[in-house]
Amino acid sequence: MSSNDSPFRAEPTARDEAPQFVLPLVVHIEKTDPPARTDALETSARAVLVMLSDERSLGDGEWAQAMADWQDARIRKVVRRARGAEWRKASALPGITVTGTAAEVRVFPPVPLDGWPKELAKLQVSGTDLDDHGPLPAPSPTAPVIWLNPEVDMSAGKSMAQTGHGAQLAWWELSDPERDAWRAAGFPLSVRTAAPGHWGELTTSGLPVVHDAGFTEIAPGETVAVEGGSRFCPLPRGVRP
Repeated sequence: MSSNDSPFRAEPTARDEAPQFVLPLVVHIEKTDPPARTDALETSARAVLVMLSDERSLGDGEWAQAMADWQDARIRKVVRRARGAEWRKASALPGITVTGTAAEVRVFPPVPLDGWPKELAKLQVSGTDLDDHGPLPAPSPTAPVIWLNPEVDMSAGKSMAQTGHGAQLAWWELSDPERDAWRAAGFPLSVRTAAPGHWGELTTSGLPVVHDAGFTEIAPGETVAVEGGSRFCPLPRGVRP
């Protein structure tokens, strides 16, 4: 992919001329027992990978055309929240539910930007503020780490979309055998916030970096960078200008 035709940059590209689609993700958040923030962010990233690799998204699969149309345009993801009956109705629609430690995220095949199913359109985007319940362990060096920009303040919902973008960029970088190995292992990955000095190193090392177009919540700019693992999702540094 040409760096001038990134699906995440703010500048107009050929992708803007195509019909625009969005990948809907719904996170299950009950008032009394919400998931931890990092658990939700990691689960959202895995949900995108599960959708990209599902047989229904490939070849002649029932979702393949929608996936192709979505990836030919701007890569938009929107995260909404659901609880109780809302979650049950959303779960009845065609899609895939991915679980983390406690988080549940359901990902749906892409829909037109203004063509959301009514069961999803009425769900709220706001209200996805989540917290971690204590210090996070060091990420495993064997699996990729999606690093958040420490200088950008995002809601959990916006961050979930960004970790999904990062996972997708990493997926595009891999060979088929590397994708198969990562998928067979259940898409292990971690999400952490980078230290300021580390962030600068990541964004100049040739690793995949998401440049958010700034359509919602934040100004255009860099939001996440993806560092490969020693066993899964190898991402050599210095491969991009």
